[in-house]
This record gives sequence, structure tokens and C-alpha cells, in this order.
Amino acid sequence: MNIDFNKMNGLIPAIVQDAISGVVLMQGFMNSEALAKTQETGMVTFYSRSKERLWTKGETSGNFMEVVSIKEDCDGDSLLIKANPRGPVCHTGADTCWNEVNSSKTGFIDQLRAIIKDRKTNPSDQSYTASLFAKGINKIAQKVGEEAVEIVIEAKDDNKELFLGEAADLLFHYLVLLEAKEIELDEVMEVLIKRHQK
Repeated sequence: MNIDFNKMNGLIPAIVQDAISGVVLMQGFMNSEALAKTQETGMVTFYSRSKERLWTKGETSGNFMEVVSIKEDCDGDSLLIKANPRGPVCHTGADTCWNEVNSSKTGFIDQLRAIIKDRKTNPSDQSYTASLFAKGINKIAQKVGEEAVEIVIEAKDDNKELFLGEAADLLFHYLVLLEAKEIELDEVMEVLIKRHQK
């Protein structure tokens, strides 16, 4: 990283975003020491201007933020930190410092898609997903069909846990099928968006 800490007298803004939901959680300031500690410990650490010291988010509340990635902006004078929060982020008890609810987990689909893509390009003997790709498109399509039938069967019963399991299986195999066909989920979303706009 090539960070310019001199523009703002040794401090740069750091935006923290939930790595799964994409919701912006909070904004703080870092100096070079705070950034180094964040990278070393894997927990988001700021420079507190009021306390005039390093401050690890969660050091008193236990609501730490585990770092997933850190990116600098195009000018090298601010950071975007993607993290997994271990509880409410704001000192008020809210999920975010803007009093927004951070409950959606659908952003995890993008992480799962990246894992599926990696299993395709870097296969491993221990990977179930890689074994599906090795068996070819017909086997993958067959698995989607099997999972679709199983979710229909579970939908007729009243066991939420079994239904959720089958729903997860169907979604996973559908994402594998899209990757096998080299179709991005965004392309499917575009079809839905166009239908909605009619």
C-alpha cells in the first residue's frame, strides 16, 4: 500500500463495510500505527482523536470487527475496510453508526460465487464442487433437477429445517450450473430487472 498520511496531518479516513451484506458500518480515522495494528491483529483499529491514542473497535464492548480486506482509494488517502462485525457497531447499540439495520446475508452469494469459480479454475481432489465440474454439464444439470424435486417434496411438509437445507442445496447447485455455463448471476438479474420494468 502507498498511503499518503500527510494530506490530513497524519490521519486518513477509513470506511468500514460489512464484508457479507455490503452495508457501510462506520467511519473512523487511522494513522500509520493504527493501520499497522489492524493489519497485524486482523481487528479494525483506529486512532481516536478524542482519546489521542489507538483504539481497537470492540476493546470495551467485545464487538470487534474482523478484517476481511483493506483497500486504498485511487489517491492513496482513504481506506475501505471490509470486515465481519461481531455485534452491533455503534456505541448506541445500533447495527451501524447511521442507525441502519444490517441483517441481509444475500451479499454472501458473491463470496460463494467466487469460491465456486476458484474450484473450477483450481480444482482439488477434496472439493465436492470441483468433482461436479469434472463430471461435466450433464451431471451438474442433473443435480439441479434432483435438488429442485427435493425442495418441492419438502415444501409439501411442515419441516422448516429440512426445507431450508434443500433450498440451500438447490441454490448452491444452481450457482454451480451458472458457472459451468459461464453465465454471471448479474445476467440473470438483468433479465429479472427488465421484466420488472415492463
